Amino acid sequence: MARQLSPGRLVVATNNRGKFREIAELLADHPFEAVSLEDLGLPEPDETGASFRANAKLKARAAARGAALPALGDDSGLVIPALRGAPGIFSARWAGPSRDFAAAMARVEKEMAGKADRKAAFVCALALAWPDGHCETVEGQVAGTLVFPPRGTRGFGYDPVFRPDGFEITFGEMEPGIKHRISHRAVAMAKLARKCFKGGS
Repeated sequence: MARQLSPGRLVVATNNRGKFREIAELLADHPFEAVSLEDLGLPEPDETGASFRANAKLKARAAARGAALPALGDDSGLVIPALRGAPGIFSARWAGPSRDFAAAMARVEKEMAGKADRKAAFVCALALAWPDGHCETVEGQVAGTLVFPPRGTRGFGYDPVFRPDGFEITFGEMEPGIKHRISHRAVAMAKLARKCFKGGS
């Protein structure tokens, strides 16, 4: 049986403000006080794992040790079959040290030139770690289609070039409340709540 998380402070193991804001909003219905690595003055570890789950575990365990509190690690990215799964776990690295996602989206568009298959998926792995090293993981994803040029200014990362299946607008054009119901991160968070949050549903 999965370990249950008691109410209290929960470290969100990221220095990405957009990601922290989105995760904090997804946690709003649960009895946790979300704090970021920035709030605690903690660094984000290098992503040396070979999968989304491995990187999420690295982040969660490092934050849990550093803060002596339970921590939630997220590793997510854009997976494009026509590019053999790229950028995948390297999604943030395609944006460079300055997190220039306009450049990253331009690179995706360039790499996709001449390719008819525009299918893509956003994948999110969440890892919940305790200071003793115990860790629970889940994964969620949402399928969609790449759209060029980018559309919309909401969200963050690759949201403006991703149109989820069943919608005519990109994540970048979508109201946050709608995105929070259908996104890869929302799917993963719902799984984690059912698995580890007391009374989660």
